[in-house]
Amino acid sequence: MAGDPAALIHPTAVIDPGARLGTGVQVGAYAVIGAEVEIGDGTRIGPHCLIEGPTRIGRDNVIHGHAAIGGAPQDKKYRGERVALEIGDGNVIREFVTINRGTGDGGGVTRVGSRNWILAYCHVAHDCQVGDDCVFSNNATLAGHVTVGNHVILSGFAGVHQFCRIGDHAFIGMGAFVNGDVPPYLMVAQEKYARPRGINAEGLKRRGFDAARIAAIKRAYRALYMGEAKLDEAKAEIAEIAAASDDVRAFLEFIDAGERPLLR
Repeated sequence: MAGDPAALIHPTAVIDPGARLGTGVQVGAYAVIGAEVEIGDGTRIGPHCLIEGPTRIGRDNVIHGHAAIGGAPQDKKYRGERVALEIGDGNVIREFVTINRGTGDGGGVTRVGSRNWILAYCHVAHDCQVGDDCVFSNNATLAGHVTVGNHVILSGFAGVHQFCRIGDHAFIGMGAFVNGDVPPYLMVAQEKYARPRGINAEGLKRRGFDAARIAAIKRAYRALYMGEAKLDEAKAEIAEIAAASDDVRAFLEFIDAGERPLLR
């Protein structure tokens, strides 16, 4: 293993002799770093990470535990050809993130730029090209061959279809599924968000709520969601029901304590 002897390597880490670690690199417990991996100065690799090569990671990145970086592409056409992953500087890559190398017929290289925040459970597939200063919230997923510009935000559980492009400064909303190109500066969101569909009656029965308690909760639900009453009017009706029901009183207290708009 070439590199600076001052690198801080946990004794349980497994590092291939062909890996190259820069000055001040830290490697946590039980991490595995394979051949043809190059890690720049000051980068920190958390415990139980797996980094396979050929992969080049720049300086001052923080890769948290259990991330899997540089794995073979998840593509049936891949036949073991030499392909690579390149990651820039100053990125934060959180737990269980997966970033795959490229494919031979897709350009051969997956690239992630600098100063990105890639949060837990995100996936960057083969041959993707990601710019700088992006935020990928938890569980955001890129299929293969996706191009993402600079300063892009992917909200939680967003998914992007293969070969799509997302322009600079775009915002992809929570749970949105993108199957076409998104020009720069746009905000994209699912057409419909979650909506109430009744009370969790079966779950309440399993937890010992009797018929009278469930009936009171149903009355409160109908007042809030099934009539034409405005919110203040509905809350007044719920308050009357709450006078004889601790469950409905808790329901009303929850509504009153909210700082976000009520899902209604």
